[in-house]
Amino acid sequence: MSETMNLHRSPETMTVHRAQWAGRIISALVVIALTADGTIQLFAPAQIASMLQETGFAMDLTRVVGPIILFSAILYAIPATAALGAILVTGFLGGAICAHVRIGELGSPPEIISLLLGAMTWGGLYARNPRIRAVLPLIH
Repeated sequence: MSETMNLHRSPETMTVHRAQWAGRIISALVVIALTADGTIQLFAPAQIASMLQETGFAMDLTRVVGPIILFSAILYAIPATAALGAILVTGFLGGAICAHVRIGELGSPPEIISLLLGAMTWGGLYARNPRIRAVLPLIH
């Protein structure tokens, strides 16, 4: 019975379904990247010590920043709190971009990665959440 129902889906329904899955996949990539970053900050700060020195941040901040990143990723992964998580992730990534601009590294790989993650954060949320699409209609 479900096969016949799938054959009779409208093109709009199939497009929305595909967009939701694409949004989930993009969002999962963001969560994986943030979880990796937060975990490194908490458990292996020596691996990022040189980057912290270049940007002028103290090593002790990894104990604060790591949990913030992980908390933001968790909020973003949960559908009910995804918008709040996206706002927090965007704020964190904006701060990362600002730190690199401040030291004169315009267009550096960490800056580009932060920019792409920010775009993926909102793109994934937009594709998977109809409420966000209703608030930010890109197509009429």
